[in-house]
Amino acid sequence: MVAATLAGTPGNPASGASSGPTPAERLAWWSEARFGLFIHWGPVSLKGTEISWSRANTNPLCPNKGEVPAAEYDNLYKGFNPTLFDAGEWAAVAKAAGTRYVVLTAKHCDGFCLWPTATIDYHIGNSPFKRDVCGELAAAVRKAGLRIGWYYSPMDWWDPDCRTERNADYVKRMQGQIRELVTRFGRLDLMWFDWDGMTIPWDQAETYSIVRTAQPNIIINNRLECAFGGNTADKYTGPDADYLTPEQEIGAYNDKQPWETCMTLGTQWSWKPDDKIKSADEVIRILARCAGGDGNLLLNVGPMPDGRIEPRQIEVLKKVGSWLGECGESIYGTRGGPFKPGEWGASTRKGRTIYVHAFEWRGDTLRLPSVSAKILSGRVLGGGPAVVRQSGQGIEIAVDPGNRRGADTVIALELDGPANRLAAVDVPHGAPQED
Repeated sequence: MVAATLAGTPGNPASGASSGPTPAERLAWWSEARFGLFIHWGPVSLKGTEISWSRANTNPLCPNKGEVPAAEYDNLYKGFNPTLFDAGEWAAVAKAAGTRYVVLTAKHCDGFCLWPTATIDYHIGNSPFKRDVCGELAAAVRKAGLRIGWYYSPMDWWDPDCRTERNADYVKRMQGQIRELVTRFGRLDLMWFDWDGMTIPWDQAETYSIVRTAQPNIIINNRLECAFGGNTADKYTGPDADYLTPEQEIGAYNDKQPWETCMTLGTQWSWKPDDKIKSADEVIRILARCAGGDGNLLLNVGPMPDGRIEPRQIEVLKKVGSWLGECGESIYGTRGGPFKPGEWGASTRKGRTIYVHAFEWRGDTLRLPSVSAKILSGRVLGGGPAVVRQSGQGIEIAVDPGNRRGADTVIALELDGPANRLAAVDVPHGAPQED
């Protein structure tokens, strides 16, 4: 994973695709969902090191110095036998967490494929496990009522032809793999391409065409056409992509371009023994700030070598799902604002309701800027009243300490008109709480 800079104009349909749904139509389900589960997994879990980046790279155009020798890394699959993998259990975890879509690393930068591809021999079918992870997960996720997508790395640090004078041969194999991914597993909802900061000779027009021709309703992230310039994947979609992808940081408020923060639950993308993982409270606040900024959260887990998602991670995810069971109306199907996120908290809106997400109470009253709508009533999601005072100087909200929630107290403010018509406003730093 590395963030990207893209060039182009947001929101245009793919130049190489036939006519079909508009970008807004394609994105409708995703914008409603707000929360997805990212899964990074492969033979590298046997080492507990970072996926791909821990491989001591032999590609001279991408001289990463990983801690696992390439010869050792590239043979890990021969001992990869995750007999406790259960696609139904993964899907159940995703659903219990309250996520609405799942994205799996079908192929990461290390070149290993989690489906039995006909293009190369370096795939799950040639491991002791042999089973088609992508096929099983796609079926299980759809059965659970969730959406499914693939992460796919165009760059391939294992393939000796990638980014060499034989790159055209590599691209044919790459496009063959992508064609398999978008035609073999039924309806596919999302394609998540990545970038490693190097050159991008991927025949982008034809690659987009392969994906959109096979799956007209699919949405595609913004990393297939990366240029150079650093950590700015939150700024440009390019002419053929659907949404922005800030990485390991919460995107800034942006209600003009669709965006999604991808972030790890632990400290690296793939499984790490004894990793430090985020608490449920941290995840809830991250999710609220993403939704409050008018974006999505794609939260990553890395399953263990035996195929199970680590129990500690499951515990956190279930707690987040429990919170969403109580407060999900303030996340799903909402837009960000009108109060922009900050240390104070965040806000979302839907219909005639503003949902104020208060993270901390340094005093008795939460103070917010004024809005051009009348507040008719206030309530705390999960139970309890909220006392709301509105004037030309702003809004004051008081909630009895016994009705506040540790991570995020959500107050629903019912208005006399549509909340989405209100202009987004900054909350002055240090001003939202009255000491």
